[in-house]
Amino acid sequence: MRHIPLLLIVLLVAVLATGCTTAIKEGVGIARGASGSVVPLQPVSADPDAKPLGEYQNFELGAIQDGIRGKAPADFLSYLPQDFRNQCVEKRLPMVPGGKTLVIRGTIEHYESENLVGVIVGPLEEVLIRGEMVDKDTGQVLATANLIGRTTERVNQGVKKKSEGMAKAMTDWILLRFPKDRLVQKQ
Repeated sequence: MRHIPLLLIVLLVAVLATGCTTAIKEGVGIARGASGSVVPLQPVSADPDAKPLGEYQNFELGAIQDGIRGKAPADFLSYLPQDFRNQCVEKRLPMVPGGKTLVIRGTIEHYESENLVGVIVGPLEEVLIRGEMVDKDTGQVLATANLIGRTTERVNQGVKKKSEGMAKAMTDWILLRFPKDRLVQKQ
């Protein structure tokens, strides 16, 4: 009997801690936004330390095909070009009009909005694009990767957030092989 008050206190702390943890996670989610991941399939260079993309002065988003028969919302494809440009600026990639241009293009292979599993396990939405890096002048495919835009907090759900996550994945892919000394200097 004398352990009941102690048990109640432990239970109360556990319930409050869970709520606080969720609140903290959601707060961090607002600040961080959606996430982007890159899984290189065919790298630009066999040397993992090489930075062969340093010759490029401009980056464009090419055609993104819907490879899942219309399951990807049209809004996703309409948000992505601006989100890609925003990420290029944020990550200080050069955007010189007329400069040597690298194009990122691809095909949507998977698009998932929140479903029952996401409600049970936690909010999870993602989009996967099989991407290609292409030299605009020659049309040569330089590299391929799976690019993943993902949202894992309720505050980051929705088509727009998945587009932002995908744009992060695309620019992170470029930065893997782009020399830091060629990034645009902060003003």
